[in-house]
Amino acid sequence: MRNETVRHDLTVVGGGLAGVCAAIAAARLGRSVALVNNRPVLGGNSSSEVRVWVCGATGHGKNHYAREGGIMGELFVENQFRNPDGNPYYWDAVVLDAVRAEPLISLYLNTDVREVDAEGADDARRVTGVTGWMMGSERLIRFESDVFLDCTGDGLVGALAGARHRIGREAHAEYGEAWAPETADDITLGSTLLFYTKDAGHPVKYVPPSFAKDIGETSIPQRRIIKAGDNGCAYWWIEFGGELDTVHDNERIRDELWSVIHGIWDHIKNSGEFDADTMTLEWVGSVPGKREYRRFLGDYVLHQGDILGQTEFEDRVAFGGWSIDLHPPQGMYATEAAAKQRYADGIYHIPYRSLYSVNTDNLLFAGRNISASHVAFGSTRVMATCATIGQAAGTAAALCAERGVTPRELDVPTLHRTLLREDASVVGLASTDPDDLALGGTATASSTLTALTVDAPHEPWPLTADAGIVLPADPGLTGLELLLDADRDTELTVEVYDPGPGQNYVPRHLVATTTVPVAAGAEQWVDTGVRWAPDTPRNAFVVVRAAAGIGLYVTADPTPGVLALTRVPLRPQDESPQPLREWTDTGLHRRAFCLRAGPTWAFTARRAVDGYARPYAGPHMWVSAPLDETVGAWLQVAWPEPVTLGRIEVVADDDVNEDLINLHHHRTPFDVLPTLLRDYRVETRRPDGSWQVLARVRDNRRRRLVHRLAEPVRTDAVRIVVEATNGAGSAHIVSVRAYA
Repeated sequence: MRNETVRHDLTVVGGGLAGVCAAIAAARLGRSVALVNNRPVLGGNSSSEVRVWVCGATGHGKNHYAREGGIMGELFVENQFRNPDGNPYYWDAVVLDAVRAEPLISLYLNTDVREVDAEGADDARRVTGVTGWMMGSERLIRFESDVFLDCTGDGLVGALAGARHRIGREAHAEYGEAWAPETADDITLGSTLLFYTKDAGHPVKYVPPSFAKDIGETSIPQRRIIKAGDNGCAYWWIEFGGELDTVHDNERIRDELWSVIHGIWDHIKNSGEFDADTMTLEWVGSVPGKREYRRFLGDYVLHQGDILGQTEFEDRVAFGGWSIDLHPPQGMYATEAAAKQRYADGIYHIPYRSLYSVNTDNLLFAGRNISASHVAFGSTRVMATCATIGQAAGTAAALCAERGVTPRELDVPTLHRTLLREDASVVGLASTDPDDLALGGTATASSTLTALTVDAPHEPWPLTADAGIVLPADPGLTGLELLLDADRDTELTVEVYDPGPGQNYVPRHLVATTTVPVAAGAEQWVDTGVRWAPDTPRNAFVVVRAAAGIGLYVTADPTPGVLALTRVPLRPQDESPQPLREWTDTGLHRRAFCLRAGPTWAFTARRAVDGYARPYAGPHMWVSAPLDETVGAWLQVAWPEPVTLGRIEVVADDDVNEDLINLHHHRTPFDVLPTLLRDYRVETRRPDGSWQVLARVRDNRRRRLVHRLAEPVRTDAVRIVVEATNGAGSAHIVSVRAYA
């Protein structure tokens, strides 16, 4: 056995996606990082050991332009290229490669931290070291750092350090949460085991083990959906332990989950109710996927009102968008629905004050253990959200280590500038980075998409339910024509709504209504007469009311900045109103209604240097006219006087409206997002007006592209010349950045 002591700038304990993103974020900022994980693989609940979908703010596509960016976005996009069929082992490799790509990360797998050294009074604790046992290698390792991050999910490090925390549900009166119980208790969400099946191609018998439960004696067959062809996260409801202690009763919970999995499979194979003769079990999990345990207390506790009210925190550092998703304590044995869900009208913000300990000076946390009430945790707990929190916490920790300050003392504007520079998931904030010379330049382009015209009809969409159209009102909505069929003389009612916050894509505030006559006829353009002149650029949500006998034409292809939606009824168990559930793009995803909406400034070149790197009250990117690949298109940033450049960054459009996922919930039909630049070159202007090529890129599949110049270049202009995309008809560039 070996006894070792290692020192790093930061120690991150927990190798789930929160810990992975925290470690990568800190390493990219020049800090040495120990990433310590008690399992043999990274990824936590998303790994091949547990196999939970990585869900996040998109809510499986309900929220628009909401897919996470930054490091989590990189993992999504890379996994889509390598692993479009959702192989869990390929996902393990994607995550591991991302960590190993950072030379400042020292990775310690199979290392279980169970001792924490901390000092100080109860209200001013400080962690001095943590000790872990590396299983299989007989190494007892003490990790010392100036800053520690507890990304363990269960929160063991913080608990051993004396960081204040809670387990269970707060009382309604504490935060005024409608979904909180009247009296506080220690109830949590339970744990889940998953299983995979496959068709063996020949008859396969199944002899259940002695511990298999007869699920016919439970309420499961009547209350839950069982299908022979389902597997994996389709059985997320196999949940147990909410009324137990999900940590200390972990073995008991696992055994109960095993008994039910084998009981369900016995029911599928041997009850005679299913066509499963050739089906067999391929994999059964052995590590329960925990949902909830300790939640630390920070300077702020995020609560239900913040999520549903979309509180615009001044110290926002990440976002979420999954529903508040709470499960009954009895889990799979509950007689009520397996989940109670409530969506905000769009994504919500997560404050920095919820990511550091209220009483332990050098401890931050990320993942499902952040400072949030039980109800709010019902949304923040999903892994893509945990990952964005991880990047924020890792960035903050790196800055604290560099500057010798505590997390509470860290300057939030500096944190914001760093997060935005690193393309993190922060919404509604424009970069004001003084080092980004492009922000002070003038952007021009070879061409720009100047009109919202969608006139390539594919098929009619019967207007049997209200239709929704989201499009940028920049500088306003000066008119709207729709292409439609009408089988009789009738009329059409159209309403225009302001969605409210810039991250919302649902109707909220009615601003205009028109009703126009429609004559019988096919493929006719009808002027709806709608107008809207908002004070600032916005998204407009246009509702076309259902009308018998009318069909709106739709295209077969997407249009930048435009969404096509249809209205569906809420389920009986859903709270009303809940517009995010009422408006869906099912059947309309990657399509648009044919329309003529007049001129737009939404895609001008200056959008690529306005400081925004995500859609917010508009697309915030340059889009060229249709691209001629024999000529290309260019975006230029120029300065009145020459500047010295050492690094140029291009942020391409990875279409954050596309709902990517790591495993098997759905399959996206392309390996590389079509909107991404494929081939381009970076050029700077010489004093004689000619252009010097500094970099050429071929077969790109990534969003953020950093070009570090071998030697500084003095120039008065830089341009990105786009030669080809990965399938989009126009060139899209979200941002161009330039640094000395």
